[in-house]
Amino acid sequence: MDYKEEDYLQLSGLQHFLFCRRQWALIHIENQWAENFKTVDGELMHKNAHDAEYRSKRGDQITVRAMKIHSSKLGLSGECDVVEFKRDDDNGVPLANEIGKWSPYPVEYKRGAAKTGIEDEAQLCAQAMCLEEMLCCDIPEGALFYGSTRHRKDVEFSRELREQVVQAVKEMHMMFRRGTTPKARMQKGCSACSLMELCIPVLSESKSVEAYMRRFLRGDC
Repeated sequence: MDYKEEDYLQLSGLQHFLFCRRQWALIHIENQWAENFKTVDGELMHKNAHDAEYRSKRGDQITVRAMKIHSSKLGLSGECDVVEFKRDDDNGVPLANEIGKWSPYPVEYKRGAAKTGIEDEAQLCAQAMCLEEMLCCDIPEGALFYGSTRHRKDVEFSRELREQVVQAVKEMHMMFRRGTTPKARMQKGCSACSLMELCIPVLSESKSVEAYMRRFLRGDC
């Protein structure tokens, strides 16, 4: 099934979705947003990577920033922070105004350090799947660059990771069509979420709103 362009979802939302379905729905269905230090710091970090005018060539590598990407199969659109095209005359693809063939290698910038979940890897893999569809090529791996450690983490786009991306994206489209926002549920990471005050996950631990209000008035919350 191919999606129509008007039905495309934001590729960047995949990371939100895998971290917390409710967070994704608040942002992408209800259009709610709030800033905190982490979101502002991450936005500042991405400014250099999102310079769409930037393009450099050094030896056998061309580096492009803020490359627009999309996939009708996934129904996603967005941007790659950085795509490094490496000279590969055997397996690469031709580029306009360039001699030879080049293999794309997506690089996603993240603040903080590497996480234990698959959110970052899945987002990067989805970018690669968009590039593969657009350029008619295979992309076996890419990299995540973490700001706090100033270190790259290589990511293999395995069959398992690709299947997780496809399944998550299908669920995103289904939830978006229904326009439903999951109920709040307190979990690890809630305290660091910029939507904490909008989401109010602590309500999920109360038997009722009335019970929560009693606790709140007593100063127990």
